[in-house]
Amino acid sequence: MNRRQSAALGRRSLDRVLTPYRKAATRRPPKGWIRAIRDALGMTAEQLADRMHITQPSVQRLEMSEAEDTIQLKTLKRAAEALGCELVYALVPRQTLGETYDLAARKVALRELGRISHSMALEDQAVDDEDADERLRRFIAEELDPRDIWARRP
Repeated sequence: MNRRQSAALGRRSLDRVLTPYRKAATRRPPKGWIRAIRDALGMTAEQLADRMHITQPSVQRLEMSEAEDTIQLKTLKRAAEALGCELVYALVPRQTLGETYDLAARKVALRELGRISHSMALEDQAVDDEDADERLRRFIAEELDPRDIWARRP
């Protein structure tokens, strides 16, 4: 199995793992999960502080830092444990990894083939749309190095 096939297999495998997360993705409550769960459990900030072995003002600061997206993962994990929760950490792609890859590959291939097509047109060797689509698919499948897709180019 070559690198291209291995990467495609990895994308498909990870897409399967991420599907439930994509379906379950939800927005964090306005005051954060810690505060929402603490309130739902009827637990005071002082009680959470006691469970975490910190002060009540520290609980307020960590709830605020979660709401402001500045909380550290290890702190969030400690709060989750004190609330009887598991911290689930995942990066959830907005679309499948395959779709993200294909879109980026197509963009790079169109740019690269556009340069070639321009030269061919100047030499009166232009190709029709059907041939262009086939050339695009072939270029992506056979010639485009997957690592080049993510390289920044002007």
